[in-house]
Amino acid sequence: MAQRRWYGRDSGLTFRMGLVMFLLAVLYLAFIAVLLALHAPLTLLIFIVGLLLLSQYYFSDRMVLAATGARLVSRQQAPDLHAIVDRLCQLSDIPRPQVAIMDTDMPNAFATGRNPQHAVVTVTRGLLRRLDDDEVEAVLAHELSHVKNRDVAVMTIASFFATVASVLVQQFMWFGMFGGMGGMGGGRRRDNGVNIAILVWLVAIVVWALSYVLIRALSRYRELAADRGSAVITGQPSTLASALVKISQTMTRIPERDLRQAEPAAAFFIIPALSRQSFMALFATHPPLKVRLAQLEALAREMER
Repeated sequence: MAQRRWYGRDSGLTFRMGLVMFLLAVLYLAFIAVLLALHAPLTLLIFIVGLLLLSQYYFSDRMVLAATGARLVSRQQAPDLHAIVDRLCQLSDIPRPQVAIMDTDMPNAFATGRNPQHAVVTVTRGLLRRLDDDEVEAVLAHELSHVKNRDVAVMTIASFFATVASVLVQQFMWFGMFGGMGGMGGGRRRDNGVNIAILVWLVAIVVWALSYVLIRALSRYRELAADRGSAVITGQPSTLASALVKISQTMTRIPERDLRQAEPAAAFFIIPALSRQSFMALFATHPPLKVRLAQLEALAREMER
């Protein structure tokens, strides 16, 4: 089966992703410089955070499957689903991932795994019931684009120092830092410790807040890139658009209990699974539906030329 040819490049999208990555790099380098200037003893903290993120990186597939209750299914258990995945992998030239099904009426899908050789694509039973075969294929092509683009690895790397900053903020708030907040020592030495702790805390807050915004912008751009990848792989942008509309419309009618169950992995889904009362709904990891549909419509016109 022949691979799909690429219909040009979205230079604007590529530029925005590159700009966000550049800004994150500048922010993190400035963060390190300030911490070094303040002589902050962060070696152990960075080691611990790095260990946690590496664990997340290497075991993200198992963690997400456990959090959502999704189960791996064999070819005998879901032959049609496996056949779609096989065909898309041939078209996109990536290794065949494991396939899982999440037993919920919520129509959705996600992919996880540190690289194309260790990936899992998951669909919900609600998605299989509500979408036709072409729409399911378009959704799976979107998820396989995430796999091909190594998005889990990219987002893990992008969030490393944001996680360090977050831990610093929490450490200061709950335990104090560097001995300066513990009442040890006296006079000027203790005052210096307090001042350094406050400065590190303020810097960490700024770095965490800015990186939080930038990482979510990067996440939104990568969703647009995966939408484009799906359209190129299948050759049918309008089919993915139809699937996104169906999923979005149905998500508004999904019970709060089901949304809360899926919320720990909301950022992985093709359409975020967030309860209506969720505070995280204020910080979008996905672009608005109208932006995604506009991109797919433009790509359809590009393909017709």
